[in-house]
Formats: sequence, structure tokens, C-alpha cells
Amino acid sequence: MTEEATISDQIADGKNKTNVRCQFCNSLMLKAREGSYSEQEIDVPLMVQKQDRTADNLNTEPLKHFWLVKDMLTFENIGFSHTVDGKKFLVCADCERGPVGYHELSTKHCYLALKRVVHTD
Repeated sequence: MTEEATISDQIADGKNKTNVRCQFCNSLMLKAREGSYSEQEIDVPLMVQKQDRTADNLNTEPLKHFWLVKDMLTFENIGFSHTVDGKKFLVCADCERGPVGYHELSTKHCYLALKRVVHTD
């Protein structure tokens, strides 16, 4: 199954069909139908950094598929990193693993990466 097909299985009427949970501790991050699907490509730091990185040189990967959450209070459990280039990265509030997405300071919108979470009821 392609990534695009897997993603389309998670969307109903432009929203997340199921609950969104942390892939490490299973903590509920976002309830079903609370996020809107959004596509944009942005480089997000890897969840596990390679040994050769420096403080100024984080290893990143381009992510494209996100759940847009316009109000940070919509989340069930989410944590925020320090500000980096006008963004705060999102982490699981329970196990502090991440980043699972980012918070855009200028718009106050949060983007939760589909690739970095699990979808389950």
C-alpha cells in the first residue's frame, strides 16, 4: 500500500477519522475529527539524531502530511519545545518523544505529522 493510500484511509470529510496517539507510549494526543488535513512540505528534526550532528546542525527529514489544529487547547496531550526560527516543535506530553510536528508562532496553528503518530480508536 502506498503512503498516499494509507493517508487517505485516515481522512473523513477532511478530518482525522480516528484518535491520534503517540507511537511510543500510546498517549492520546488528538481526538477523532479534531484535526483538518493539510499538505505542505517542511523539514522537521528527526526523532533520533545521528551522532555526527552539532547543536547548530540538526538532522531533519521533509514531512508533507499533517493534521492542522488551529487552537492548541484542542489537543489532549501535547508538549512544546523552545522556539527555533519562529516555530516550537511538538512532543508527546507524557513520554516527551518527538518532535511529532510543529507550532507556527505567527499563525498560532499546530501541525501534527501523520507519519510520526498512530491512528487508532
